[in-house]
Amino acid sequence: MKQKTLADRVEQFGPTVQARLASEFDRLGIAYPPDKITLVGIKLDNLLEVWVCDPPQLLKTYPILGASGVIGPKLQEGDMQIPEGLYRIESLNPNSMYHLALRVSYPNAFDQEKGKLDGREDLGGDIMIHGKDCSIGCLAMGDEAAEDLFVLAAETGIDNIAVILTPVDFRTQALPAQRPALPDWTTELYTAIMQALMKIGHTR
Repeated sequence: MKQKTLADRVEQFGPTVQARLASEFDRLGIAYPPDKITLVGIKLDNLLEVWVCDPPQLLKTYPILGASGVIGPKLQEGDMQIPEGLYRIESLNPNSMYHLALRVSYPNAFDQEKGKLDGREDLGGDIMIHGKDCSIGCLAMGDEAAEDLFVLAAETGIDNIAVILTPVDFRTQALPAQRPALPDWTTELYTAIMQALMKIGHTR
C-alpha cells in the first residue's frame, strides 16, 4: 500500500477535523489553527486536555481509551509505563499501525540525566499519542481523537506544541497515599510538572 504523506493526511482529515472543532474555537473566540498548543495528559484520570494560545484556554478534553502502567515515571524499555515529565512533539506519523500518531520526545534531557545517575542504560522510547484503544506505554486516544490531535499538530506546527504528562492533576489533587515506591528524584520531577501546570490553570 502506498505510504501517505503528512500533507495527504491533512487533506484527508483536515476538513472533518475543522468542522468537528469549529464550535469549540467559536466558543473561545480563537481563529483556527491556534498558534500554540499544550497537551496535558493526566494518568490517574485517563484524560488528555488540549489547551490553546497564550494565555492558555481549554479547547477540549479527550478520554484516554488505552493506557498502561501505574503512577511513576518511565524508567526502562519494557516497563509499560507512560512517561511523566515535560516534553515536546518530535514528529507526526501519517502511516501509524494505530491510525495516526504523534511522537513524544521521551527520553528528554531530564530522563537521560536521571538514567545515568541511576545506572540505567536502556530507557526505552517510541512513546506515541495515537489512535485505536490499546497501549503499551503510549496514550491510545481512539481514531477520531487521533485525527483531531494529528491535524491540529500539523497545522499549528510541532515546534509550537508542549506536552505535560503528569501522574495526577497537581492543580487540584495530591498524589494518592497508596502508590508504588518512587525514585528519590521524582520530587524534583513533580515540582517541575506542578509549576508547569500552575501556569495553565484548570477548569475543575
